[in-house]
Amino acid sequence: MKNLLSRSLTGTYGVVAFGFIAISSIAGENDTQTISAENTSATSTYPFSGEFVVDETYVGNGDVQRGQHVVGDFNENDILLRFVLTPRIKLGVLRLGAEWERFSFGFPDSAPLPDTLQAVSLVLGLDTQLSDSILLRFQAQPGFYGTDNFESQDVNIPFVVGGTYIYSPNLQLVLGIGVDIERKYPVLPGGGVRWKIARQWVLDAVLPTPRLEFQLNKDLTLYAGGTIKETNFRVDDHFGSARGIPRLNQAVLTYGEIRTGAGATWRISSVMTLSAEAGYQPYRDFDFYRADVRYHQDGGAPYGTISVRGEF
Repeated sequence: MKNLLSRSLTGTYGVVAFGFIAISSIAGENDTQTISAENTSATSTYPFSGEFVVDETYVGNGDVQRGQHVVGDFNENDILLRFVLTPRIKLGVLRLGAEWERFSFGFPDSAPLPDTLQAVSLVLGLDTQLSDSILLRFQAQPGFYGTDNFESQDVNIPFVVGGTYIYSPNLQLVLGIGVDIERKYPVLPGGGVRWKIARQWVLDAVLPTPRLEFQLNKDLTLYAGGTIKETNFRVDDHFGSARGIPRLNQAVLTYGEIRTGAGATWRISSVMTLSAEAGYQPYRDFDFYRADVRYHQDGGAPYGTISVRGEF
């Protein structure tokens, strides 16, 4: 029953996408994070247990616009590093670690958008088992969410509370809420379902990475699906003044994107997997929602992702 809450607990694009981001806020991109009966009772062959993620995505040239103003022909690099220890205690499994994510954009110097968005945070959480069928997670990620240079004003503490209901070994339901005081809507609900349709087919409809998987063999899985990201960052004291828009000084920027593609995951060893993915990014959004300044994507862009993940 391992990975029952994988890709489900950890950040408004119209009615439908609003629901997507609600679940994304609960997921927070924690693709390898898991609550399971196996996690809370099994004995590891290592002196300690944990998980890690090394992930890089390159997005080709794209455009965003605000009214008649277009910021065009820029690329993007998204790097994610995460390491979390998962020691067992009487109440369940602690989650103690750190995460760093950095978005770099190839904007021209005069662009009214920051060319770097990054977050450095601790991962502090608890996985616990309420019954044979109900698993629960609480996780907070206190840290700095800003641009090139962090300041005290960049501190934020988003957190999530969520759980899994194990209806059967082939069907699990995920439900929870995400809280972020810097978000336009501070509290958002979310959920999803993981359904093993057949021996080799799994519908993992849990955001932020919903996908349909086909297990070619015990080491190789093919999949098609999407990735949804949304995080809040604060720009510096002089960001707006330097661009002729003073109301953007110290403003909160909500950055969000949606990727759709296909890929393969190869289990290199019992503790490590390598993934490669390629596809199209149809949506990207830079929203200074408190200052009423928003740039949205004008056309899509291709992307590619390489990822190494593991649990031990």
